[in-house]
Amino acid sequence: MSNLTQGLVQVYTGNGKGKTTAAFGLAIRAVGHGFRVYIIQFMKGRDDCGELEGLKRLSPDCQHEHFGGQGWVHKGEHQEEHILEARKGFLRAQDIILSGQWDIVILDEVINALWFDLIPESEVLDLLSKKPVHVEVVLTGRNASQPIIERADLVTEMVLKKHPFEQGIMARQGIEY
Repeated sequence: MSNLTQGLVQVYTGNGKGKTTAAFGLAIRAVGHGFRVYIIQFMKGRDDCGELEGLKRLSPDCQHEHFGGQGWVHKGEHQEEHILEARKGFLRAQDIILSGQWDIVILDEVINALWFDLIPESEVLDLLSKKPVHVEVVLTGRNASQPIIERADLVTEMVLKKHPFEQGIMARQGIEY
């Protein structure tokens, strides 16, 4: 039985830092209130990030899977491994969302997967139209398209104003990853 009577669609997008962090913060809050959360990460081939270790501590109420090829994706280059991984992730997302067994489903970096043409936007929009009414779905990633924005109930755009990288400070363990 779900904790929500009406699940919405949320989008965290933009060039600023904090999209995944905001979604994972929502997951922590939700688990604290007895909700069940499932996180699917797209375009993430590594499993050694700090947030994943933290998520394991929220099990069994918060589950996580990641799908991604090795290395970077470049727009316009057909990288079969990335396409296959994104497709597997999307099929898993369909199963999880349509099962109705999870209160919140976070599709982390799915918007990036759309922007890189790894999965068809029409299929994501179709899935959002079929989601059970009590399931909240959160999509993250840069460059949210107008159709995704229009479908969402809540859109937050992270805006980059200043970043430590500009001063030569590299990503720090425990802070950025």
